[in-house]
Amino acid sequence: MKRILSTLLFLLVAAVFINSSSLATSLEDCDNSNIPSDKISDCISILSKKITDLADQKKTIASQIAQFDNQIKITQLKISDSEATIAQLEKEIGVLGFRIGYISESVDKLEEVLKHRILVTYQQSNVSSLEIMLGSNDFKDFMQRIQYLRVVQENDRKVLANLQQSKANYANQKDDREEKQVQIEENKKKLEALKTSLGRDKVAKQAFLEATKNDEAKFQRLLAQAQAEQAIVFGGGSDVFMRDVSQGESIGSVAAHSASPGCSTGAHLHFEVHKNGGLQNPNDYLSSHSTSYAYPDSQVSYYGSINPHGDLPWPLNDPIQINQGFGSHPFAQQFYSNGTHTGIDMDSTSSTVKTVKAGKLFGGSYNCSNGKLYYAKIEHDDGLTTWYLHMIPH
Repeated sequence: MKRILSTLLFLLVAAVFINSSSLATSLEDCDNSNIPSDKISDCISILSKKITDLADQKKTIASQIAQFDNQIKITQLKISDSEATIAQLEKEIGVLGFRIGYISESVDKLEEVLKHRILVTYQQSNVSSLEIMLGSNDFKDFMQRIQYLRVVQENDRKVLANLQQSKANYANQKDDREEKQVQIEENKKKLEALKTSLGRDKVAKQAFLEATKNDEAKFQRLLAQAQAEQAIVFGGGSDVFMRDVSQGESIGSVAAHSASPGCSTGAHLHFEVHKNGGLQNPNDYLSSHSTSYAYPDSQVSYYGSINPHGDLPWPLNDPIQINQGFGSHPFAQQFYSNGTHTGIDMDSTSSTVKTVKAGKLFGGSYNCSNGKLYYAKIEHDDGLTTWYLHMIPH
């Protein structure tokens, strides 16, 4: 008997396990084009974990593209979920509209009945029991009339109660409809935000492919450049004092890629600002100035924008072109360890680099696997330090 019970218990547990396993959502399920609505939430969680796992792996073009694809899939699932929610709410509002119309009609009918009953009851209330008795044929007729009046009064109370309940239902249904309408508007705003986000994700992926040319070697060079820039400004470079300089003075030139290939993908100047050892936003120091972007408007969200509103002159001569903005934009999140581009990348038809403020000039270099990255830094008398990377100081 014990063996039979043990066998039955084992089969029951196995059946439950097999059933739960068959119902569990897998990564393969989430790769399908048509995901059931009841699995969307699970897939969003699974794909989000996949992105986290990819972020912990060594960065390669394949891992970055996989992150893009998973993020795009997540956003698409959220869009589908939001659209389904809106459709369901609109359906429920339609049902509520029918109910409200029906209740409104019922209320009108009950009010007419109640008005009529009030009039009849009022007329009958003026008839005394003596008058009823005198108007009756006999005692049985008298009792029937009294009973009739009681039935009428009880019915009037029921009509009044039904009317009050109908009015309460009407108010509740209207409140429900208004609440669902608010939910629809909120979901429509959410949907628009998701569609905008999806557009940015697709633009970012395309910009990434263009930046790397789908070339692993170029991708690794971009990573090395980001790592070198961060290492230099936090003490990793080797530099020496050169001289005191005044504001606007030429301190060197942007390094051609052939002259300084180390940790660089092309000739440009990386300008960065620190104060008392802390990173600063260059936009707070550089003056408002006419510039252009090296990338189309559609990719500004990927490479970042600038908004200079300080009072210092720019380190390059006009015309100045921006290659990358300061801050945490998608490009920075892919290549910089802290997800933030710590300066502004720029270039010009003139290679001359000028100091933005008087101070003490230091020149230095940083050893990369493919050569040296040259740079200059200027220490100013107010705790400010300005950095000029990918240039040869003189």
